[in-house]
Amino acid sequence: MGIKNYLIEGGSGTGKTSVATELERRGYHVVHGDRVLAYVGDPETGQALAGPPEGADRIVWGYAHWIWRVDKVRAIAADTTHPATFFCGGSRNFHKFLDLFDKVFVFDIDVETLNRRLDGRPNEPGFEPAERTLVLRYHHTREYLPIGINIDTTGTVPSVVDDILAQLT
Repeated sequence: MGIKNYLIEGGSGTGKTSVATELERRGYHVVHGDRVLAYVGDPETGQALAGPPEGADRIVWGYAHWIWRVDKVRAIAADTTHPATFFCGGSRNFHKFLDLFDKVFVFDIDVETLNRRLDGRPNEPGFEPAERTLVLRYHHTREYLPIGINIDTTGTVPSVVDDILAQLT
């Protein structure tokens, strides 16, 4: 295992990417899971999938099959060259590697702020009406989120990062 590994999870628009960028700016080792680990696959087997079956809702199916490469997560988590590594992003197969993390932070936000953020992201999940409906449903049910330390992300990005870092000791 690496020295310390932390998972930052949350629904679309809760601030994972912004916090990851701020952590990097402060000199921390960050893995942008949605950029370097994610692909569309079976959450149980890890098998890559070409797309939804005939008749499936493309948006619901895609969200349910957004997973991370477990072997890569394990390899990065085992790297001891960094005192701490933050894995940031969303994965539907987190249960396959949750044991690698010293702490899990789960982002939460009020619906009004979430909608405002999603409105400002025209090329991101949650902007289009069908995606917005799904994002808001998952926000309400907390489906696809691990159990962890809840972090309110309605504040500024630096204050959210300060809150996370204060909980590392």
